[in-house]
Amino acid sequence: MSDPLIKIIEQSKHEFSGTDDLAPLLESLADKKIVMLGEASHGTHEYYQWRARISKKLLEEHDFDFVVVEGDWPACYELNRHVKGYADAPEKTTDALKHFERWPTWMWANWEVYEFARWLKGFNQERSTGEQKGFYGLDVYSLWESMDAVMDYLKTEDPQAYEAAKDAMRCFEPYRDEDGQRYALSTQLVPEGCADEVTRLLAEVRRNAPTYNSDREEALSAEQNAHVSKNAERYYRIMARGGESTWNLRDRHMMDTLNRLLAFHGRDAKGIVWAHNTHIGDATFTDMSTQGLFNIGQLAREEYGNKQVALVGFGSYEGSVMAGSSWGAPMAEMDLPAAREGSWEDLCNRAGEQFYLNSADLARHDALLRRIAHRAVGVVYNPRHERYGNYVPTVIPKRYDHFIFFAASRALHALDIKADSETIPDTYPFAL
Repeated sequence: MSDPLIKIIEQSKHEFSGTDDLAPLLESLADKKIVMLGEASHGTHEYYQWRARISKKLLEEHDFDFVVVEGDWPACYELNRHVKGYADAPEKTTDALKHFERWPTWMWANWEVYEFARWLKGFNQERSTGEQKGFYGLDVYSLWESMDAVMDYLKTEDPQAYEAAKDAMRCFEPYRDEDGQRYALSTQLVPEGCADEVTRLLAEVRRNAPTYNSDREEALSAEQNAHVSKNAERYYRIMARGGESTWNLRDRHMMDTLNRLLAFHGRDAKGIVWAHNTHIGDATFTDMSTQGLFNIGQLAREEYGNKQVALVGFGSYEGSVMAGSSWGAPMAEMDLPAAREGSWEDLCNRAGEQFYLNSADLARHDALLRRIAHRAVGVVYNPRHERYGNYVPTVIPKRYDHFIFFAASRALHALDIKADSETIPDTYPFAL
């Protein structure tokens, strides 16, 4: 049954070894308003490496304005300030990456992101302020960091809104911890939590933002941190109470963030998203839809239309991956076993070693217009159990516009955020 599928993949694949081999793919992405580049794990070198290479071309040659990633806004904004050369930004790239302190730190504090950030900083140095390319965060988790950033900004910029910020912080302060769990538990006793306080804070910031005297991007960041505070509060409250999808809240926040960035950069703005396949691959064509779940890839297609959006999935067959054995556990380089027999990754592996596919070619074959098991590895991972729970039934040609495959992949190279060094380890694969 699988043989005809392998033959289809063999006939449709475009092998590549260098960026020049991706020229036809890049040409198809060039005129999109939004390009989303996925990953099948949060800890694979090849995904980060090739997302960066594709992004460099789109930023440099096709007028894309920014990269926004599945990371916290405050830490990503510090890196944005660094790559744009803000006067008070960290001078060293490693120092900017040390702001990624919340687990899992390796997602963005790694040498692959370091390499991209160094390139982006050099690229921006040759451009005026209005032409520089940005690096931002999509996610909703950074309750405390965003509240702190709002407080710091408003203290000098908007004393009236600062009072609203102090009210919100007084409400949250007794429950402060690293990841919001303590606040989430507190809402089981006081269901309304601090919702009213952060809603008032966001209203104050949005009302006064047009009058702020600092540069536009700093005002954008203040407003975004207020949005994060409001949505993070709701996220943790729902997490404790249940009965509503935190997944949908999170991906709606991601889409709203992307929209704010596009609006900020102007009518003709174009953005690149880096996030997991489960976020960027249209949920309509997976079993997520039967659970009432949506994601940013689906929302972008619905809002901008398929012709304005390109969704690029990534996957691999076997190798190693960086992950944790449980939430908050130390990161570890783990074995990525050979993909489950009959899965999408297994079919691709039997068709070739390193290639990309265009869904327009695959969609001509009815045999591929059905759900096939497609691997998804999270930050928490157990290789021994993966064949039972790490596969998402997916109609590949409908979920993605393109798919990039690697037969073998390796764990990414985490950066030690506590070390005072800007020396890339000898094991980093420069030649690849």
